[in-house]
Amino acid sequence: MMNLVETVLADLEHPVRQDPAARGYLDVILSYPGFHALTAHRLIHPLYIAGVPLLPRFLSQVVRFLTGVEIHPGATIGKGCFIDHGMGVVIGETVEVGENVTLNQGVTLGGTSLERVKRHPTLEDDVVVGADALVLGAIRIGRGSKIGAGSVVVKDVPPNSTVIGIPGRVVLQDGRPVQAPRTTPEIPEVNPALVARLIERVEALERRLQVERPNEGPSDAAAAL
Repeated sequence: MMNLVETVLADLEHPVRQDPAARGYLDVILSYPGFHALTAHRLIHPLYIAGVPLLPRFLSQVVRFLTGVEIHPGATIGKGCFIDHGMGVVIGETVEVGENVTLNQGVTLGGTSLERVKRHPTLEDDVVVGADALVLGAIRIGRGSKIGAGSVVVKDVPPNSTVIGIPGRVVLQDGRPVQAPRTTPEIPEVNPALVARLIERVEALERRLQVERPNEGPSDAAAAL
């Protein structure tokens, strides 16, 4: 019970500390659907772990209707999670979320497999996922990483990285830019001296053909080459 209280208090503290729109603890308690959904999940998840049939899933759908946030009762979420705005957030059954993670509206932590295995992502501590981003499959998002809004991430992300795009790619790691992989082969630079020598050689061959076969036309000379 004490762990539950500590976890809920950490969930309450995160938006108060990080969201400039928050006007204190009471504001979060009354007005933040993400906090409501998380608190309900903290109570529903133990029922799922205990093997209670049907009820956890039904309760999670009631919470979804009330808050716009769908959290499968099987998901494991660390303390201090902050679901900002909340509407449209979907968190799958085998998702694992670390501590002090921020999820913005429209985020999907989804699966790509139909097997009953670990098929949803793992987010380590201090990860931030931007609005409408999709993080799909049994991948791992490293500690302190940031996923840009609207990105689609389907591969592991190293710690302290920034990911953007579709599909998502790392553009910053440990504060330093990451060179994008080359998608086309590198074209070598033209050597002017070599081109000039080739032209001289062709002209010399043309003069030689004119001397040796002065009566042949251009087509005959070309055939002789």
